[in-house]
Amino acid sequence: MTNTQTAFLKEMGITQWSARDSDASSPSESPQVASQDAALNSVEKVEKISQGYWWFFGAQPQGEAQALFQNMIRALGLGRQEWSWKNTSDDLSQLKAPENGLPVVGFAFGGAVAQKITGERDALPQLRETILALNNGSDEEIPVIASFDLAQLIAKPKDKALLWQDLLLAKSVLQNI
Repeated sequence: MTNTQTAFLKEMGITQWSARDSDASSPSESPQVASQDAALNSVEKVEKISQGYWWFFGAQPQGEAQALFQNMIRALGLGRQEWSWKNTSDDLSQLKAPENGLPVVGFAFGGAVAQKITGERDALPQLRETILALNNGSDEEIPVIASFDLAQLIAKPKDKALLWQDLLLAKSVLQNI
């Protein structure tokens, strides 16, 4: 895990678990442990390759919320070319997946935003932890994950761990498209 991911998790109040380091010359280290370490390293390298494209819906964050968003982007390991803000007042029927063939996941900041772009009527607690679909009027289904508004998280920092869960769900959805 990178230092930025560690810092983001620490800021959110999430304890990071890590394996105890063992001395390479220790006779207790088996070949199985060494191969597991090699497998973990290769997984980390694969995760750095672009897995898709993220659309973030909601009011663009300002001040502390913007810093939280930037930390979130760093923790996810996203480059600037892998995400964009979408305005909910725009015509959703105009939103199409990128022509480069990468899968897309939408991430809605706030219950009202999630309701507007998906057509759902439930409140945020019922929309969270569910894979919703962008209501853009086309046959193409773009998955959407609903989470907290970033400004709300500044006022209620304990909910940052729930935001992280939502981000992991979105990442999982994106990897399985």
